This record gives sequence, C-alpha cells and structure tokens, in this order.
Amino acid sequence: MRILGIDPGSQRTGVGVIDVADNGAVSHVWHGALLVSGEASFPLRLKRIFDELCGIIGEHGPAEAAIERVFMARNADSALKLGQARGAAVCAVVSQGIVVHEYAATEVKQAVVGTGRADKTQVQHMIGMILGIKGPLQADAADALAIAIAHAHTRSSIERVGIPRTAWRRRR
Repeated sequence: MRILGIDPGSQRTGVGVIDVADNGAVSHVWHGALLVSGEASFPLRLKRIFDELCGIIGEHGPAEAAIERVFMARNADSALKLGQARGAAVCAVVSQGIVVHEYAATEVKQAVVGTGRADKTQVQHMIGMILGIKGPLQADAADALAIAIAHAHTRSSIERVGIPRTAWRRRR
C-alpha cells in the first residue's frame, strides 16, 4: 500500500510518500517540500500546490492520502491562508480519485514520537530513524512523512480491531 502524506502550508507544503508492507513495515519512497512563496500572487500559490501535487500523485501512484487538520492560529489571516492551501491540496488529491484522511498534529506526533507535544526536531529525528533516512530532513517534508506513517498505523489498528476511527475516543 502506498500512502501520500501532506503537511499543507501557504509558503511551503511538505509532501512525503511511503510504502506499507503487509506486515506493517513502512519504507521511504520520496519526500520534498513545495516552495510556493515565490509566486506573484496567492491564487498562483494555490494553483502551484494543486498542479505539483497532481504531478507527484501521477509519478508515485499512492492508493491513499493523509493530510494534517488545520489548527487555530493566533493570526486569523494566517489561518485563512493555511486553510486555502490545505483546500488546494485536498482538491488535488480528490481530483485524482484518492480518498483523503485527516489527522490532528497531536495524533501525528503521538504516532511517531510517543507524545502529542513533541517538537519539530523530535519529529524529524524519529522520521529519520523509522525510515532510515540519513542526514538532516527538512521540517515540512518530515511532517508529511509523519502524517503518512500516522495513517499507516491507524489503518493497521482499524484492520486489527475492527472499530472505526470515529469510535476510538472515550465518551464520558
């Protein structure tokens, strides 16, 4: 199973592709960051995110995709731009016939580091260890790979337990 992970951003969007073996082992396929801040206007940034993701999907052929949920930022303008960048990414994936799964940043950090409060450096380190990537990892690309890994772990748990993800939280 090939999974595409996306860490959306209005200036830089992280992208990572992993393969998941039948036994649950994950392996690195590709990662990178789409640098869109150099575009002449914000709508052109969104178009570039859409176009480049469509190209990456065409090249790597993922079966599923996972993206980080938007969190509330202090700056409303930044939050809106992030939401629009995320929307462009979701549209690119869906336009290629792929289902998108969403994960909160804390879920992703919990899945790869063991704590939902991990910092970017810890995530980068663990992704390098899990996937055997030598040398420094760009933060947005590491986050995208982490999102893909979180989805792989979640898929595996759902298959084993048979309980939908929406029913995981305890009700008090």
